[in-house]
Amino acid sequence: MNSLTALVDVEDVRAQVDAALALRIAELRGGLARSGGEADRLADAVAVMLSGGKRLRAAFCYWSWRAHGGHRGAPREQVVLEVCAALELFQAAALFHDDVMDDSDTRRGLPAAHRTFADLHVSEEWSGDARRFGESAAILLGDLALVLSEQAFREAISGETKPLRDQAGAVFDLMRTEVTVGQYLDVLAQALPWGHDPAADEARARDVIRAKSARYSVEHPLVLGAVLAEADDHELDACRTIGLPLGEGFQLRDDLLGVFGDPATTGKPAGDDLREGKRTVLVARAMARAQAAGDAGTVAMFRRDLGRRDLDDHAVRALADAIAATGAPADVERLISQLTDGAFAALDRPQLDEPGRTMLGRLAHAAVDRRA
Repeated sequence: MNSLTALVDVEDVRAQVDAALALRIAELRGGLARSGGEADRLADAVAVMLSGGKRLRAAFCYWSWRAHGGHRGAPREQVVLEVCAALELFQAAALFHDDVMDDSDTRRGLPAAHRTFADLHVSEEWSGDARRFGESAAILLGDLALVLSEQAFREAISGETKPLRDQAGAVFDLMRTEVTVGQYLDVLAQALPWGHDPAADEARARDVIRAKSARYSVEHPLVLGAVLAEADDHELDACRTIGLPLGEGFQLRDDLLGVFGDPATTGKPAGDDLREGKRTVLVARAMARAQAAGDAGTVAMFRRDLGRRDLDDHAVRALADAIAATGAPADVERLISQLTDGAFAALDRPQLDEPGRTMLGRLAHAAVDRRA
Protein backbone atom coordinates (compact mmCIF):
# COMPACT_ATOMS: atom_id res chain seq x y z
CA MET A 1 0.00 0.00 0.00
CA ASN A 2 2.11 2.90 -1.28
CA SER A 3 -0.12 5.28 -3.17
CA LEU A 4 -1.42 8.38 -1.50
CA THR A 5 -4.94 7.48 -2.60
CA ALA A 6 -4.85 4.16 -0.76
CA LEU A 7 -3.18 5.60 2.32
CA VAL A 8 -5.65 8.44 2.74
CA ASP A 9 -8.48 5.92 2.60
CA VAL A 10 -7.20 4.07 5.71
CA GLU A 11 -9.64 4.42 8.64
CA ASP A 12 -11.96 6.24 6.22
CA VAL A 13 -10.07 9.52 6.66
CA ARG A 14 -10.90 10.66 3.13
CA ALA A 15 -14.55 9.67 3.40
CA GLN A 16 -15.00 11.44 6.72
CA VAL A 17 -13.24 14.61 5.58
CA ASP A 18 -15.26 14.55 2.36
CA ALA A 19 -18.46 14.22 4.39
CA ALA A 20 -17.49 17.26 6.48
CA LEU A 21 -16.76 19.22 3.29
CA ALA A 22 -20.09 18.16 1.76
CA LEU A 23 -21.89 19.59 4.78
CA ARG A 24 -20.02 22.86 4.35
CA ILE A 25 -21.02 23.04 0.70
CA ALA A 26 -24.66 22.31 1.59
CA GLU A 27 -24.60 25.11 4.16
CA LEU A 28 -22.99 27.40 1.61
CA ARG A 29 -25.75 26.69 -0.90
CA GLY A 30 -28.34 27.57 1.68
CA GLY A 31 -26.61 30.83 2.47
CA LEU A 32 -26.09 31.77 -1.17
CA ALA A 33 -29.72 31.03 -2.02
CA ARG A 34 -30.67 34.15 -0.12
CA SER A 35 -28.55 36.16 -2.56
CA GLY A 36 -30.28 34.87 -5.69
CA GLY A 37 -30.02 31.95 -8.07
CA GLU A 38 -26.93 33.20 -9.89
CA ALA A 39 -24.86 32.86 -6.73
CA ASP A 40 -25.28 29.06 -6.74
CA ARG A 41 -22.62 28.90 -9.46
CA LEU A 42 -20.12 29.88 -6.77
CA ALA A 43 -21.07 26.87 -4.66
CA ASP A 44 -20.75 24.66 -7.74
CA ALA A 45 -17.23 25.95 -8.39
CA VAL A 46 -16.12 25.43 -4.79
CA ALA A 47 -17.57 21.91 -4.88
CA VAL A 48 -15.64 21.13 -8.07
CA MET A 49 -12.38 22.35 -6.53
CA LEU A 50 -12.97 20.29 -3.41
CA SER A 51 -13.91 17.17 -5.37
CA GLY A 52 -10.30 16.62 -6.41
CA GLY A 53 -7.08 16.60 -4.48
CA LYS A 54 -5.09 14.03 -2.59
CA ARG A 55 -6.26 15.05 0.92
CA LEU A 56 -2.56 14.98 1.80
CA ARG A 57 -2.74 17.75 4.38
CA ALA A 58 -5.75 16.18 6.04
CA ALA A 59 -3.97 12.83 6.23
CA PHE A 60 -0.82 14.29 7.76
CA CYS A 61 -2.91 16.12 10.36
CA TYR A 62 -5.04 13.11 11.25
CA TRP A 63 -2.18 10.60 11.50
CA SER A 64 -0.03 13.05 13.44
CA TRP A 65 -2.88 13.22 15.95
CA ARG A 66 -2.94 9.41 16.12
CA ALA A 67 0.85 9.19 16.37
CA HIS A 68 0.88 11.61 19.29
CA GLY A 69 -1.72 9.74 21.33
CA GLY A 70 -5.08 10.33 19.65
CA HIS A 71 -7.42 7.33 19.60
CA ARG A 72 -9.89 6.35 16.93
CA GLY A 73 -13.44 6.90 18.18
CA ALA A 74 -12.37 9.35 20.87
CA PRO A 75 -14.54 12.47 21.27
CA ARG A 76 -11.79 14.66 19.82
CA GLU A 77 -11.57 12.63 16.60
CA GLN A 78 -14.41 14.64 15.06
CA VAL A 79 -12.63 17.86 16.03
CA VAL A 80 -9.52 16.66 14.18
CA LEU A 81 -11.54 15.70 11.10
CA GLU A 82 -13.22 19.11 11.04
CA VAL A 83 -9.80 20.77 11.29
CA CYS A 84 -8.72 18.54 8.38
CA ALA A 85 -11.69 19.88 6.40
CA ALA A 86 -10.60 23.43 7.22
CA LEU A 87 -7.15 22.64 5.83
CA GLU A 88 -8.70 21.37 2.59
CA LEU A 89 -10.84 24.50 2.30
CA PHE A 90 -7.78 26.66 2.80
CA GLN A 91 -5.97 24.76 0.06
CA ALA A 92 -8.95 25.32 -2.26
CA ALA A 93 -8.72 29.05 -1.58
CA ALA A 94 -5.00 29.05 -2.32
CA LEU A 95 -5.54 27.15 -5.58
CA PHE A 96 -8.25 29.51 -6.84
CA HIS A 97 -5.91 32.45 -6.32
CA ASP A 98 -2.79 30.61 -7.52
CA ASP A 99 -4.40 29.68 -10.83
CA VAL A 100 -5.22 33.33 -11.51
CA MET A 101 -1.70 34.49 -10.63
CA ASP A 102 -0.12 31.74 -12.74
CA ASP A 103 -2.69 32.20 -15.54
CA SER A 104 -3.13 28.42 -15.50
CA ASP A 105 -5.45 26.79 -17.99
CA THR A 106 -6.27 23.66 -16.01
CA ARG A 107 -6.56 22.33 -12.49
CA ARG A 108 -6.69 18.57 -11.89
CA GLY A 109 -7.55 17.83 -15.47
CA LEU A 110 -10.41 20.36 -15.64
CA PRO A 111 -10.48 23.98 -16.80
CA ALA A 112 -9.31 26.34 -14.08
CA ALA A 113 -12.10 28.35 -12.45
CA HIS A 114 -11.15 31.63 -14.09
CA ARG A 115 -11.25 29.92 -17.48
CA THR A 116 -14.64 28.35 -16.72
CA PHE A 117 -16.19 31.69 -15.78
CA ALA A 118 -14.59 33.44 -18.75
CA ASP A 119 -16.10 30.80 -21.03
CA LEU A 120 -19.47 31.30 -19.34
CA HIS A 121 -19.21 35.02 -20.05
CA VAL A 122 -18.54 34.31 -23.73
CA SER A 123 -21.26 31.68 -24.12
CA GLU A 124 -23.88 33.92 -22.52
CA GLU A 125 -22.74 36.88 -24.65
CA TRP A 126 -22.49 39.16 -21.63
CA SER A 127 -20.99 42.62 -21.92
CA GLY A 128 -17.50 43.58 -20.86
CA ASP A 129 -14.23 41.67 -20.90
CA ALA A 130 -14.64 37.90 -20.48
CA ARG A 131 -11.11 37.37 -19.17
CA ARG A 132 -11.49 40.02 -16.49
CA PHE A 133 -14.86 38.59 -15.49
CA GLY A 134 -13.34 35.11 -15.12
CA GLU A 135 -10.41 36.33 -13.04
CA SER A 136 -12.69 38.40 -10.82
CA ALA A 137 -14.94 35.42 -10.20
CA ALA A 138 -11.99 33.19 -9.31
CA ILE A 139 -10.57 35.76 -6.88
CA LEU A 140 -13.95 35.95 -5.17
CA LEU A 141 -14.14 32.14 -5.08
CA GLY A 142 -10.80 32.08 -3.30
CA ASP A 143 -12.07 34.63 -0.80
CA LEU A 144 -15.22 32.59 -0.27
CA ALA A 145 -13.20 29.43 0.37
CA LEU A 146 -11.09 31.37 2.88
CA VAL A 147 -14.25 32.38 4.75
CA LEU A 148 -15.43 28.77 4.79
CA SER A 149 -12.03 27.59 6.00
CA GLU A 150 -11.97 30.06 8.88
CA GLN A 151 -15.55 29.14 9.82
CA ALA A 152 -14.79 25.41 9.75
CA PHE A 153 -11.67 25.82 11.88
CA ARG A 154 -13.30 28.12 14.41
CA GLU A 155 -16.32 25.84 14.85
CA ALA A 156 -14.15 22.72 15.05
CA ILE A 157 -12.17 23.92 18.07
CA SER A 158 -14.93 25.96 19.73
CA GLY A 159 -15.51 23.36 22.45
CA GLU A 160 -11.85 23.01 23.43
CA THR A 161 -10.07 24.80 26.27
CA LYS A 162 -8.83 28.32 25.61
CA PRO A 163 -5.12 27.33 25.78
CA LEU A 164 -5.70 24.64 23.15
CA ARG A 165 -7.77 26.97 20.98
CA ASP A 166 -5.05 29.61 21.18
CA GLN A 167 -2.27 27.15 20.38
CA ALA A 168 -4.06 25.58 17.40
CA GLY A 169 -5.21 28.99 16.18
CA ALA A 170 -1.65 30.31 16.24
CA VAL A 171 -0.51 27.46 13.97
CA PHE A 172 -3.43 27.98 11.60
CA ASP A 173 -2.83 31.74 11.43
CA LEU A 174 0.90 31.32 10.84
CA MET A 175 0.21 28.85 8.03
CA ARG A 176 -2.12 31.26 6.25
CA THR A 177 0.26 34.17 6.64
CA GLU A 178 3.21 32.19 5.31
CA VAL A 179 1.30 30.99 2.25
CA THR A 180 0.28 34.56 1.44
CA VAL A 181 3.89 35.74 1.76
CA GLY A 182 5.02 32.75 -0.30
CA GLN A 183 2.58 33.66 -3.05
CA TYR A 184 4.06 37.15 -3.15
CA LEU A 185 7.61 35.78 -3.24
CA ASP A 186 6.55 33.57 -6.14
CA VAL A 187 5.07 36.53 -8.04
CA LEU A 188 8.23 38.52 -7.30
CA ALA A 189 10.49 35.72 -8.51
CA GLN A 190 8.58 35.66 -11.80
CA ALA A 191 9.11 39.40 -12.22
CA LEU A 192 12.82 39.61 -11.37
CA PRO A 193 15.54 39.10 -13.99
CA TRP A 194 16.27 35.40 -14.35
CA GLY A 195 19.03 33.22 -15.76
CA HIS A 196 22.03 35.45 -15.12
CA ASP A 197 22.76 34.23 -11.58
CA PRO A 198 21.43 30.66 -11.25
CA ALA A 199 22.58 30.36 -7.62
CA ALA A 200 20.44 33.37 -6.67
CA ASP A 201 17.59 31.99 -8.78
CA GLU A 202 17.75 28.71 -6.89
CA ALA A 203 17.89 30.45 -3.52
CA ARG A 204 14.72 32.38 -4.39
CA ALA A 205 13.04 29.19 -5.58
CA ARG A 206 13.86 27.47 -2.28
CA ASP A 207 12.45 30.44 -0.33
CA VAL A 208 9.22 30.19 -2.32
CA ILE A 209 9.00 26.43 -1.73
CA ARG A 210 9.39 26.78 2.03
CA ALA A 211 6.91 29.62 2.47
CA LYS A 212 4.32 28.79 -0.16
CA SER A 213 4.23 25.01 -0.14
CA ALA A 214 6.45 23.04 2.22
CA ARG A 215 5.22 24.34 5.54
CA TYR A 216 1.54 24.32 4.71
CA SER A 217 1.66 20.99 2.89
CA VAL A 218 3.40 18.97 5.60
CA GLU A 219 4.87 20.89 8.54
CA HIS A 220 1.81 22.77 9.76
CA PRO A 221 -0.62 19.84 9.32
CA LEU A 222 1.77 17.67 11.35
CA VAL A 223 2.00 20.33 14.04
CA LEU A 224 -1.78 20.87 14.12
CA GLY A 225 -2.40 17.15 14.62
CA ALA A 226 0.15 17.05 17.43
CA VAL A 227 -1.33 20.15 19.08
CA LEU A 228 -4.78 18.54 19.04
CA ALA A 229 -3.23 15.50 20.74
CA GLU A 230 -1.82 17.86 23.38
CA ALA A 231 1.78 16.95 22.53
CA ASP A 232 4.54 18.74 24.43
CA ASP A 233 6.87 21.39 23.03
CA HIS A 234 9.61 18.86 22.28
CA GLU A 235 7.25 16.83 20.11
CA LEU A 236 5.98 19.94 18.33
CA ASP A 237 9.56 20.96 17.54
CA ALA A 238 10.17 17.46 16.17
CA CYS A 239 7.15 17.85 13.88
CA ARG A 240 8.61 21.08 12.52
CA THR A 241 12.06 19.54 12.04
CA ILE A 242 10.55 16.61 10.14
CA GLY A 243 7.82 18.47 8.28
CA LEU A 244 9.81 21.20 6.56
CA PRO A 245 12.25 18.98 4.63
CA LEU A 246 9.44 16.58 3.75
CA GLY A 247 7.41 19.50 2.43
CA GLU A 248 10.36 20.69 0.36
CA GLY A 249 10.81 17.20 -1.05
CA PHE A 250 7.11 17.04 -1.87
CA GLN A 251 7.26 20.31 -3.84
CA LEU A 252 10.51 19.40 -5.60
CA ARG A 253 8.83 16.20 -6.74
CA ASP A 254 5.90 18.29 -7.96
CA ASP A 255 8.31 20.44 -9.98
CA LEU A 256 9.81 17.37 -11.63
CA LEU A 257 6.35 16.04 -12.45
CA GLY A 258 5.38 19.44 -13.86
CA VAL A 259 7.97 18.93 -16.62
CA PHE A 260 8.35 15.17 -16.96
CA GLY A 261 5.12 13.76 -15.51
CA ASP A 262 2.50 11.80 -17.43
CA PRO A 263 -0.56 14.03 -18.00
CA ALA A 264 -2.79 10.98 -17.57
CA THR A 265 -1.69 10.73 -13.93
CA THR A 266 -0.80 14.33 -13.04
CA GLY A 267 -3.99 15.89 -14.46
CA LYS A 268 -1.93 18.66 -16.07
CA PRO A 269 -0.88 19.02 -19.70
CA ALA A 270 2.77 18.13 -20.17
CA GLY A 271 4.97 21.20 -20.09
CA ASP A 272 2.53 23.63 -18.52
CA ASP A 273 5.19 24.62 -15.99
CA LEU A 274 7.56 25.40 -18.86
CA ARG A 275 4.98 27.48 -20.71
CA GLU A 276 4.24 29.34 -17.49
CA GLY A 277 7.97 29.85 -16.94
CA LYS A 278 7.91 28.68 -13.32
CA ARG A 279 11.16 29.65 -11.61
CA THR A 280 11.86 26.28 -10.01
CA VAL A 281 14.98 24.71 -8.56
CA LEU A 282 14.92 22.36 -11.55
CA VAL A 283 15.25 25.09 -14.17
CA ALA A 284 17.78 27.02 -12.05
CA ARG A 285 19.96 23.88 -11.86
CA ALA A 286 19.54 23.30 -15.59
CA MET A 287 20.65 26.84 -16.37
CA ALA A 288 23.60 26.58 -13.99
CA ARG A 289 24.76 23.34 -15.60
CA ALA A 290 24.36 24.70 -19.13
CA GLN A 291 26.37 27.80 -18.24
CA ALA A 292 29.08 25.77 -16.51
CA ALA A 293 29.36 23.56 -19.60
CA GLY A 294 29.67 26.60 -21.87
CA ASP A 295 26.61 25.41 -23.80
CA ALA A 296 25.59 28.76 -25.28
CA GLY A 297 22.86 27.21 -27.41
CA THR A 298 21.06 25.64 -24.46
CA VAL A 299 21.45 28.79 -22.37
CA ALA A 300 19.93 30.82 -25.19
CA MET A 301 17.11 28.28 -25.57
CA PHE A 302 16.25 28.49 -21.88
CA ARG A 303 16.21 32.29 -21.91
CA ARG A 304 14.14 32.38 -25.09
CA ASP A 305 11.59 29.63 -24.48
CA LEU A 306 10.92 29.36 -20.75
CA GLY A 307 7.67 31.21 -20.11
CA ARG A 308 6.52 31.31 -23.73
CA ARG A 309 2.81 30.63 -23.80
CA ASP A 310 2.82 29.92 -27.52
CA LEU A 311 5.16 26.91 -27.34
CA ASP A 312 3.68 23.97 -29.23
CA ASP A 313 4.01 20.40 -27.94
CA HIS A 314 7.11 19.74 -30.06
CA ALA A 315 8.87 22.80 -28.64
CA VAL A 316 7.88 21.84 -25.10
CA ARG A 317 9.34 18.36 -25.58
CA ALA A 318 12.54 19.86 -26.95
CA LEU A 319 12.82 22.16 -23.94
CA ALA A 320 12.18 19.30 -21.51
CA ASP A 321 14.76 17.17 -23.32
CA ALA A 322 17.28 20.00 -23.05
CA ILE A 323 16.65 20.26 -19.30
CA ALA A 324 17.08 16.51 -18.94
CA ALA A 325 20.31 16.56 -20.95
CA THR A 326 21.93 18.97 -18.49
CA GLY A 327 21.60 16.43 -15.67
CA ALA A 328 19.48 18.80 -13.58
CA PRO A 329 16.71 16.23 -12.85
CA ALA A 330 19.29 13.95 -11.21
CA ASP A 331 20.47 16.94 -9.15
CA VAL A 332 16.93 17.51 -7.93
CA GLU A 333 16.49 13.82 -7.13
CA ARG A 334 19.65 13.95 -5.01
CA LEU A 335 18.42 17.09 -3.28
CA ILE A 336 15.12 15.38 -2.47
CA SER A 337 17.04 12.50 -0.90
CA GLN A 338 19.31 14.83 1.06
CA LEU A 339 16.30 16.68 2.44
CA THR A 340 14.12 13.72 3.28
CA ASP A 341 16.34 10.82 4.36
CA GLY A 342 16.76 12.24 7.85
CA ALA A 343 13.06 13.03 8.11
CA PHE A 344 12.14 9.45 7.18
CA ALA A 345 14.44 8.15 9.90
CA ALA A 346 13.04 10.58 12.47
CA LEU A 347 9.50 9.45 11.76
CA ASP A 348 10.49 5.98 12.95
CA ARG A 349 11.31 7.13 16.47
CA PRO A 350 9.75 4.97 19.20
CA GLN A 351 8.05 7.86 20.98
CA LEU A 352 5.33 7.88 18.32
CA ASP A 353 2.29 5.66 18.79
CA GLU A 354 1.15 2.98 16.37
CA PRO A 355 -0.48 2.85 13.89
CA GLY A 356 0.21 6.58 13.52
CA ARG A 357 3.97 6.14 13.30
CA THR A 358 3.77 3.62 10.47
CA MET A 359 1.11 5.59 8.63
CA LEU A 360 3.10 8.85 8.79
CA GLY A 361 6.13 7.05 7.37
CA ARG A 362 4.09 5.58 4.53
CA LEU A 363 2.45 8.93 3.80
CA ALA A 364 5.82 10.68 3.75
CA HIS A 365 7.33 8.19 1.32
CA ALA A 366 4.27 8.27 -0.93
CA ALA A 367 4.26 12.08 -0.99
CA VAL A 368 7.93 12.32 -1.95
CA ASP A 369 8.22 9.26 -4.21
CA ARG A 370 4.92 9.69 -6.05
CA ARG A 371 4.45 9.85 -9.81
CA ALA A 372 1.28 11.97 -9.81
